[in-house]
Amino acid sequence: MNTKHTKRIVVKVGSSLVTNNGEGLDHAAIGMWAEQMATLLKSGHEVLMVSSGAIAEGMQRLGWTKRPQEIHQLQAAAAIGQMGLVQVYESCFARFNLRSAQILLTNADLANAERNANAKATLETLLKLGVVPIINENDTVVTDEIKFGDNDTLAALVSNLIEADLLVILTDQGGLYTADPRHDDGACLLSHAIAGDPTLEKMAGGAASEFSKGGMLTKVLAAKIAVQTGASTIIASGREPDVLTRLLAGEKIGTYLSPANKN
Repeated sequence: MNTKHTKRIVVKVGSSLVTNNGEGLDHAAIGMWAEQMATLLKSGHEVLMVSSGAIAEGMQRLGWTKRPQEIHQLQAAAAIGQMGLVQVYESCFARFNLRSAQILLTNADLANAERNANAKATLETLLKLGVVPIINENDTVVTDEIKFGDNDTLAALVSNLIEADLLVILTDQGGLYTADPRHDDGACLLSHAIAGDPTLEKMAGGAASEFSKGGMLTKVLAAKIAVQTGASTIIASGREPDVLTRLLAGEKIGTYLSPANKN
C-alpha cells in the first residue's frame, strides 16, 4: 500500500466518530481530526473532509433521544445540527491555524453538468487557498437521500469530482472482514482487495447503529465508485490513534481497496 506519494485525499468520518454515541458532537474527537489534517497539509497533501453528524447534533439540541422517522423532522434536525457542526469544525481547525469551509451537496448537484462544474471549480479554488472543505449532504432539501443515501457514496462522488488519489473511509469497524466480526468469531480482516470485486459486496454487513445510515456495504460500493477515476480506497477504524498520519506514512491499517493495476 503505497500512500507516500498520494497528493489529494478525501476523508470521510462517520457519525459514531464525531458524536458522543449519537448524542451531540464530540469536540475532542473533531479536534483530533483537525490536528491530523494539519499534519497532512504541512506534509504537502490536499485534504477534503466529508463529515456526518448534523442530524445527531440537531437531535441533541432539540432534546430528542430517538431518531425521528418523519422526513421533515429529520430535515429540521439536520438544519439545526449543521449550525453546530460548522461551529465546532471552525473552532477546532482554527486552533491549528487552518481555515475550513462548508460545502453542502446533493446527488442532484453532481448529476447536473453546470452545477457539477461549479462545485468542482469551488473545491479546486479552496484547495489552492489551503482551506479544508467540510462537505456534507444537503439534508434540508433532499428527500430519498436522507432515507436511503449515505455520506460514503457522497465521499466517493466527491473523489470522482476532484479526481482524488485516495478515499479514506473511517468507521468504528477495523475494516472489511470476511464476515461480520460482531456475530462470527471466525471473521478475518481483509487487508487488500481489488475495488469493484463483486465478492466484496457479499462479505459486507449491515448498518452499524441507529445513528449511522451506512453499513459496510455502502463503503464497498463507495470504493467501486471512487475507482472509476482511479482513486484507491482505505476502510479503517477511526478509533486507531493518529490513523490518518500513520496511513499516509505508509502503515497498513484496515482494508486497502485498489484499482486492478495498482498494489
